[in-house]
Amino acid sequence: MISKTALFSAAGLALTLSSVIGADWPEFRGAAAQGHSDATNLPLTWSPNSHIAWKTPVAGIGWSSPVVVGTRIFLTSAVSLSGKEEATADRSLRVISLDATSGKPVWDVELFQVKSPRAHRKNSHASPTPIFEDKKLYVHFGHLGTACLDALNGKTLWSTQEFAYSPVHGNGSSPVLFEDLLIFNADAETEPKVIALDKATGKMRWSFARQSEAKKKFSFCTPLIIDVNGQKELITPGSGVVNALNPKTGEEIWRFNYDQGYSVVPRPVYAHGIIFLSSGYDKPVLYAIKADGKGDVTATHLAWTIDKAAPHNPSMAVIGDELYFVADNGILTCADAKTGTIHYSERCTGPISASLLAADGKLYLQDEKGLGVVVKPGKTFSILAKNDLGEHSLASYAVIGSDLLIRTEGNLYRVKK
Repeated sequence: MISKTALFSAAGLALTLSSVIGADWPEFRGAAAQGHSDATNLPLTWSPNSHIAWKTPVAGIGWSSPVVVGTRIFLTSAVSLSGKEEATADRSLRVISLDATSGKPVWDVELFQVKSPRAHRKNSHASPTPIFEDKKLYVHFGHLGTACLDALNGKTLWSTQEFAYSPVHGNGSSPVLFEDLLIFNADAETEPKVIALDKATGKMRWSFARQSEAKKKFSFCTPLIIDVNGQKELITPGSGVVNALNPKTGEEIWRFNYDQGYSVVPRPVYAHGIIFLSSGYDKPVLYAIKADGKGDVTATHLAWTIDKAAPHNPSMAVIGDELYFVADNGILTCADAKTGTIHYSERCTGPISASLLAADGKLYLQDEKGLGVVVKPGKTFSILAKNDLGEHSLASYAVIGSDLLIRTEGNLYRVKK
């Protein structure tokens, strides 16, 4: 296990940790939070023995995606306290900083110790992705705790386990930042809610009680903040309903009901004035919902739906006028984002949980067996490359410079052209 103390002097690092710039990847699904990167010259092909800038072992289990700011990479992990990785092991919940150039650890900090929490086989105790802002790193372990750290040295600025709840399958929802708030979904087995903390202190600022007719209340979705005609909306899907809230106050702007959908995972995406989301288990339905409503918009603001090959887990991507989504069985669909007309629906990968990445004029997919598939965007299905790392992988891509970061069960890879 990586030492808890810094292995390199912070003074010796050429480190920039100021405001986020376009080349950074500061949260789940990137700077725009929708799986897009402006990077160019990204790798098309790779293998375990080629196009690898470095490969760094990561102790424990965690499916959070890497976060990149300047010359630092951040990610979380849950390390067994017994040294054995059985499902019932007590866990040390940790956040790790790596040097982006070498992949070597800079610091490794324990935030919480937890007693053998349960989690789904496709989840971990460190699934939410951290989020960076203004030299601070906000780290969330769902019902197990939340913290803020100095990103330079890993010093804990505040931490809390005050907002515990029963999640059923573990944690999953990554947090978002808005002005002076840190916001996350807390869709528990009972009394699901959305919670906003003061990002300077970790104290609660507001809480929104989610109401729906879904019999199963638990979900794991990451909210998305959008701008609709100059008004900010916090789009927060849960079981049976998606709510649009005023992110400053938690007051509801609109809601759309989708009956018994539960265990909602994919982060919504927004384009052309439409929110695209998946309703979750048991049979997911893709909903396209116009985002300019007020009150209950279930009967008035549905643009279209697709009920075939919708994702349970991977988040979608919009490129131009096309919406791309991949079902958990690896069927990739391209549809017209405005009308829902399907251009194609084709087998692309094996079983997949990671979210789509749109970058450098390409669409990147990473399946659960470690196969990376690169697809040419457009109305005709065209695979450009298949790249097999041969390692179990559920985490989503991150982009660093002109390279990719790929997290597998035991390693973090920096993949170069």
